[in-house]
Amino acid sequence: MHNTNQPSQIVFDVGHVLIEWDPRNLYRKIFADPEQMEWFLAHVFTVDLNRECDRGLLFKDAVAQATARYPDWHEAIKAYDERWEEMVPSAIVGTVAILEEARRKNIPTHAITNFSHEKFELTRKRFDFLNHFITLVVSGEEHLLKPDAAIFELFLQRAGIQASECVFIDNTWANVEAARQMGMSTIHFTNPETLRMELQKLGFDL
Repeated sequence: MHNTNQPSQIVFDVGHVLIEWDPRNLYRKIFADPEQMEWFLAHVFTVDLNRECDRGLLFKDAVAQATARYPDWHEAIKAYDERWEEMVPSAIVGTVAILEEARRKNIPTHAITNFSHEKFELTRKRFDFLNHFITLVVSGEEHLLKPDAAIFELFLQRAGIQASECVFIDNTWANVEAARQMGMSTIHFTNPETLRMELQKLGFDL
């Protein structure tokens, strides 16, 4: 899963790598019936609609779109915007420890994240470690989404580095494969302990 080149810079995903995110953390409080909750997330405020927010759609417009289709669900739909932070219970402590150790050792750290620009501004106020990447590319600001090669090209151009210098960490296989196609070393994130071992295999002193 790695290139033979030894990378010197670490590029993180954010959601499911550095912070927890799951709409069920919120909607378990709203729906007593788990099946009804899953139906809502599959049909009303869907993965695809959330992805459009990651592409730059404003949450107020996403709420309006979903409400137009399902007016009876308006209160639950509004919560996706107004109570969004309840979907993010905590940081993933072990990964944050790796990030902070890398920074202490002057290993360059960057991030490419599929994230609403509105919600990322809220999130970086809660989690200060999100404020100190050398290069940060947020999909909602750029109207580009992983695994589109264009977002990786934008990152490399902005960072002024070569793909071969990077190891890219993501929990989504499609994103990992896209980064690999760009020429980056890659790690498919499953847990912090495995991540540390994979980074050590690539030559990082962590």
